[in-house]
Amino acid sequence: MTRTRSDLLWVLVFAVLVAFAIPWFLWGDATVVAGLPLWLWWHVGWMVLATVAFYAFTRTGGWDRGVDAEVIRRG
Repeated sequence: MTRTRSDLLWVLVFAVLVAFAIPWFLWGDATVVAGLPLWLWWHVGWMVLATVAFYAFTRTGGWDRGVDAEVIRRG
């Protein structure tokens, strides 16, 4: 995958994470699952998904975007 394509993919991933962080569609929904409101489960699941995405971002070289990692290593 080219660097530009990879950059666009990560921008899209993080845009989706931000866009759905607040579950607007669950406002006013009183559904309870395992003693907690459904919107709270949404947040728990979303934080797990964000953690997985950030882990993948750091492991696939995305972390070095816009940073000259070699200069940082040399000090």
